[in-house]
Amino acid sequence: MNQTVPLWTSIAATLRREIAQGLWRAGARLPSEAQLATRFDVNRHTVRRALQVLAEEGLVQSRQGAGVFVRANPVRYPIGRRTRFRQNLLSAGRTPSRKLLGVSVQAASPSEARALGLDVGAPLHVMESISFADALPISLARSAFCASRFPDLDEGLRRLVSVTEALSQAGVNDYLRASTRLTGHNADPLQARHLEIAAGDALIRSEAVNIDATGQPVEFGQTHFVGARVELVLEDTDQKANVI
Repeated sequence: MNQTVPLWTSIAATLRREIAQGLWRAGARLPSEAQLATRFDVNRHTVRRALQVLAEEGLVQSRQGAGVFVRANPVRYPIGRRTRFRQNLLSAGRTPSRKLLGVSVQAASPSEARALGLDVGAPLHVMESISFADALPISLARSAFCASRFPDLDEGLRRLVSVTEALSQAGVNDYLRASTRLTGHNADPLQARHLEIAAGDALIRSEAVNIDATGQPVEFGQTHFVGARVELVLEDTDQKANVI
């Protein structure tokens, strides 16, 4: 006796195969229920049942008001004495890239002045950027440096789009993580737009101070990681590097 395969089963199988083939990359939003219903010539209830199956399998997730997205396996991102974005991504088997949002001179806020050992209002070079793993945005970063100590650092940051390379060009060949503070936040609309997530999605904010070989602060960084896309791993530290 032949049994008819439910339409939602066939739709789920098609979408599952397309995700496996990379037609829908990790983090991508699937077409709306209405669009999928038109594509497969079915009603929206049938599409919803197919998407529910994929969600139960952990392949997709629904975000209220935003749509249905392909789940991404979190990137393992170690935080230790030497935290380097590019090396962390390569070690995780991902392709790293970074988009520069801007480099500007700004006056140090009280928290920035305290972290860098400067007076409030001292000039800073501030670099803002988005970091990607396999073309999927995983973090939004803001790095601040003393403009008096590194007068030409802004040029290096713009040209190299790399803190490590720009600092090396400025004479700091190595730097260590002195402290890291992790807190949870919800994405505001601007952060959500940059990170291709929904406003209100969970973020992990990292505030870090990096120091040179003499113990002098060289960078105060604030990074917002997409909570669903990274796995922050705190590595063993010694007395010179403390995770708070």
